[in-house]
Formats: sequence, structure tokens, C-alpha cells
Amino acid sequence: MTVEAFDRVQLDGTGIDRITEAEVVAVVREALARGRGGRILTPNVDILRRAQGDAECRRHFDDADLIVADGMPLVWASRLSGSPLPERVAGSSLIWSLSAGLGRDGRSIFVLGGCPTAAAALSDAALSAAALSDGATRAAGRLLGECPGLRVAGTACPPFGFDEDPIAYDDVCAKVIDAHPDLVFVGLGYPKQERMVTRLRAELPRTWFLGCGAAVNFVAGDVDRAPRWMQRTGLEWAHRLGTEPRRLAGRYLRHDAPYALRLLARAPSQRARAR
Repeated sequence: MTVEAFDRVQLDGTGIDRITEAEVVAVVREALARGRGGRILTPNVDILRRAQGDAECRRHFDDADLIVADGMPLVWASRLSGSPLPERVAGSSLIWSLSAGLGRDGRSIFVLGGCPTAAAALSDAALSAAALSDGATRAAGRLLGECPGLRVAGTACPPFGFDEDPIAYDDVCAKVIDAHPDLVFVGLGYPKQERMVTRLRAELPRTWFLGCGAAVNFVAGDVDRAPRWMQRTGLEWAHRLGTEPRRLAGRYLRHDAPYALRLLARAPSQRARAR
């Protein structure tokens, strides 16, 4: 199963691969077996909106080998347009399924991102080596424990603002490059994670990359993911908004929600034009 086997559904001028989560894992495993790396982009409503007028965002789409819908509004819009996507493929789920798939092949991952040590919030009695580790290390440890055969090539949990320090940024990149992982999970948030993927791809052409946002924090247990019923019904954004209202309210309510409504409203007319 190759990347070329899947066609792309057009949503507001952007192509999204008609592919399931299981098929993503199969594509990555087969590509690695052939010595080919790649990049998985997981646009949600916010990233799709940015792609309409942001040249850098468009370059990330153009550079991606797989583009999957990480947002139920994108799936709904595809159905209304008459070219349905099979399912939502979230980065928060892919971090698990890809790790399990690569474990079956004895391959390695590198986890980049996550929260710093949570030790300050713990009682003296609760302190342990695991608690003192950073989010990337905690996430990698959990993936390692639950995905037989998986290897961890390394982890890095850079501090906030590291990307503004050229030396610190180069050091993080060098750590990933020196580890030669088969797959890198980059959980730095958009667009920081995609900028780093662009930087690293040139040095690691046989490695796969997934920009996975908050997924590293979810796996580490530092942030709770929305209940499954909210994930299935497209309400995961409401859970995120409830947990981080100050950071997300402006983006979700002022920009993303109106764009999502326009996307859904225009979808039936796209279906009519295709007839």
C-alpha cells in the first residue's frame, strides 16, 4: 500500500487524503520497509483556515506525503460535498496506532515536545524518577510499555521559547538527527512543529514525521483528552476550550467556528457543481 494509492478530497481548495487510520499505519510501515521517509500533516479547522491565506502553511501542505482530517467538521463537509472522507484521523490517535504498528517491526520513535517536569506539583512522598522526568520522556515510557517491540531512539522536551534561540534550536535538531529514528512525533503546536519537521526532513530522508500537537501531553498524562463521545460527535474542541479558555477562546470562537460554519454551508454547492 503506497501513498499514491489514495485520492484526495478537495475542501476549500485543499486536498485531504481519503484514507483511514489503519491505512496510514500500513503506508508508513511499507514506506519504511522500502527505506522511504515522509511527512504526515493532520489539519483541523484552524489549520485549513490558515491555509487559505498563509504562504508558509501552504508550503507545509505541499510538502506533506499524507494529509489526513483531524477534525469532524472536515469529515462532515466532505460528506456534504459528495466526496466523503472515511473517518477522522487524529494525531492524538495516530501516536498510539503508529507506535503499535512500528513496534511490530521493531522500529524506533523519537518523542519531541510535552510539558516540563511535573514534580513541583507533587508531594514529597510522590516524587520518583518517573515523576521527575519531562513530558516527552513520560510519553515515550508509556508508549514503550504498551507497544511491544517498539524502541525509543530518544526524547526531547525543549523549554518554551527555545525556537527563538538559534543555538538551543540547533541543539534540539542535532539530538533528533543523531538518534536516526524511524518516526518522530513532534508535539510543539502549530506552526512550530511543522517548521521543525521541515528542518529535519532534509537531514533524515528515511524518517517519517508526525506533527501531533497536544498528543504528547495526552500520552504523558499531563493533559486529559476529551471523552470518547465528545471525540466521536465533533465536540473535542469544546473540551479543549474548557480546559484552556484563556489561550483558545479567541482562536476557536472568533476565527475557527465562523470558518467551520462557512465551510459546511458551501459544501452542498460543491456537490451540485460536481454533477
